[in-house]
Amino acid sequence: MLRFFGVLGLVCVGLAGCMSQYRGEPMAWYAMRDAVPPQDNNRVSVCHGFGCHLKTSVGFSQADIRAMAKIFGRPKSASDERAAIANYIAWAEKRVAPEVGSENDVGGLDIVNAGQRGQMDCIDEATNTTSYLIIAKNNGFLRFHTLGSPVARGFFLDGRYPHATAVVVDKTGTPWAIDSWPHPNGAKPDVMPLTTWFERSGAS
Repeated sequence: MLRFFGVLGLVCVGLAGCMSQYRGEPMAWYAMRDAVPPQDNNRVSVCHGFGCHLKTSVGFSQADIRAMAKIFGRPKSASDERAAIANYIAWAEKRVAPEVGSENDVGGLDIVNAGQRGQMDCIDEATNTTSYLIIAKNNGFLRFHTLGSPVARGFFLDGRYPHATAVVVDKTGTPWAIDSWPHPNGAKPDVMPLTTWFERSGAS
């Protein structure tokens, strides 16, 4: 019993630090989940099958990079850039879908498809969104934001289903959730202040 409460205490301490976890390096997130970070040649390893169980390498061509540049354009504010980020993530999901087999990825809580090729849970989605954002950053498309590390909320004992999201941080230091998990493949992700995201129930 003492051991149980000791573990529970550690979990609660970990959750208390969730809001600051986005300040960490995204590379630590990849390492902890046996995921592969993007390569310098604009190649990503797309996670699917839930928990990054499956990985498919996809390379973005120079034509793809030009398409990204068109999507981002020249935003005049952080708000404009977040709108562009939402469009970009939707585009990236559709771009990789034929190679990954994720055209019919189901959005939201979908335990039935665990382990299936092309289906993604929130770990897959948070990882892939972060990978796409790294590609955008490496190509100079993020002018008003830096990239944070994905974060998680909910752990069953607090009555919320565990959930994770990618994060960007604006120049005021405000972190924003870029959450593609609630929606099917190719839809725009939810974009909201990370504080608002943490206040939501785990599976929404």
